[in-house]
Amino acid sequence: MTDFSTTYSAFIPEVWSQKLNTLLEKNCVMMQCVNKNWEGDITKQGDKVKIITPADVSVSTLTTDNITYSSLTPTAMELEIDQKKFFAFKIDDVAKAQSNTDIMEAHLNNARKAIEEVQDSYLLSLHTDVPAANTVGTTSSPIALNKNTIYEKFVQLSLALKNSDAVHAGIRPWVVINPNIEAYLLQSPEFISAHNVADTTLREGSIGRIAGMDVLVSTNLSEVDDKYYVLAGTNDAITFASQLAKIESLRDKDSFSDLVRGLYLYGAKTVQSKALAKMIVSADTTP
Repeated sequence: MTDFSTTYSAFIPEVWSQKLNTLLEKNCVMMQCVNKNWEGDITKQGDKVKIITPADVSVSTLTTDNITYSSLTPTAMELEIDQKKFFAFKIDDVAKAQSNTDIMEAHLNNARKAIEEVQDSYLLSLHTDVPAANTVGTTSSPIALNKNTIYEKFVQLSLALKNSDAVHAGIRPWVVINPNIEAYLLQSPEFISAHNVADTTLREGSIGRIAGMDVLVSTNLSEVDDKYYVLAGTNDAITFASQLAKIESLRDKDSFSDLVRGLYLYGAKTVQSKALAKMIVSADTTP
């Protein structure tokens, strides 16, 4: 006789929580592009983290012995944890009898993928915070990419970040594209693949570098009104905070099954819009 109390021990909630948190940290594309400088204890939806951004300091020429002191007013803003997602499913006793750690890992990866999709889409939607001066192309005249012009357009994107003083020593910019744009990029002779990059500073998951930017690919950079909004920036631009608040299991009173559910909370804030740039690309053409 099968002992159902022990055969599904791999689904211990504490184990799920720890492993899923680790997977989310390592694999999510946009997690390579944000900072977590203000991530504190998050316990419930609606928690807020107060962010203080220092004011700019001016430098003057000393012509007399008199020094004038400027009054600095730091900028205060709030990062609100306003995104609340959950997953929930049943595992019947027959499945429990056949369970092992491989099955647990498979469910963890499926939960991770589901969370990543909504999380990446949410972070990529922050392209609306990009200032006009940092935008290549327009919604009325999106860029029509091809293998001969793609490098030029990515140089313009990189230049927008440099002209806004977002890139300086020690700061490596990134750009997120989708597989359709990747197909163009791979045909560009100026693209440096990850295998040929001389140093080890590429972000995890980067396919290489173009115009000085680490290139990451996300299938969640989807088409919007026949356009793609390619997002670029530095990790100073967006701050992010999240917590896998709870994973728990309970017995289903209406079937021979266990119920597993998890709660994931997160939020993001653009704290330096000048450190973001975007290219508006036409989705009408394909490689």
